[in-house]
Amino acid sequence: MAIVVPALLLALLVALFFFAERRWPARVDRFEENVLASLLAIITFVSFTQVIARYGFNTGWSGALEFTRILFAWMILFGMGFGIKRSIHLGVDAFVRLLPAGIFRWVAVFGAFATFLYAFLLLYAAWLVLLGIDVSTNWRQTGAIGYWTFMYNLGTGLDDLRYPELLQNLFGLQERVHRWIAYLMLPIGLALLAFRAFEAMIAILRGERELVIAGHEAEELVSEHKDALKD
Repeated sequence: MAIVVPALLLALLVALFFFAERRWPARVDRFEENVLASLLAIITFVSFTQVIARYGFNTGWSGALEFTRILFAWMILFGMGFGIKRSIHLGVDAFVRLLPAGIFRWVAVFGAFATFLYAFLLLYAAWLVLLGIDVSTNWRQTGAIGYWTFMYNLGTGLDDLRYPELLQNLFGLQERVHRWIAYLMLPIGLALLAFRAFEAMIAILRGERELVIAGHEAEELVSEHKDALKD
């Protein structure tokens, strides 16, 4: 598979999120929340049943640890962009709030742009050739898209996760689950992070939000619920 194929698919995914949010914003919110909640629920269920199986019946699933580790990584990668969208990434904003309003705004814009640049750099680093940096000879330097494409073409499997024998027989699959499936959320999560950071930057420029992080907002939230926690 050429690297352009996953790049185009990611662009299509971001476009779908962009237009869906403008048509059905509440549904997109629920979808993202349900994805994160489902991942957390599956991790909890597998971990709980694994403890019961091991300590109660001296057995267990050999791939449980690898499976939950992958899902935990998926939850983090998918949640990065969602956190920016909801302004729930914690940050320290005490210093920037001492700045004049105009400077504060541009510092906030720079923060959002830096987040976008960070995500885009990790996603696809081949554009660094424009700065005179040679990344053409090493797939590890082409970002998440290049790394995922390399794994897809290589076809190696994970260490412990196995396909069910029924699926192996029906579809002629190899024994171990393909590694590219586990790494699928890496480019997706970074693409959504870049998309959300770019959205935040535009919103800050328009005056629709203050920062890409939640600083004093989180402090106010804790203060609001302080009495409830005491009860």
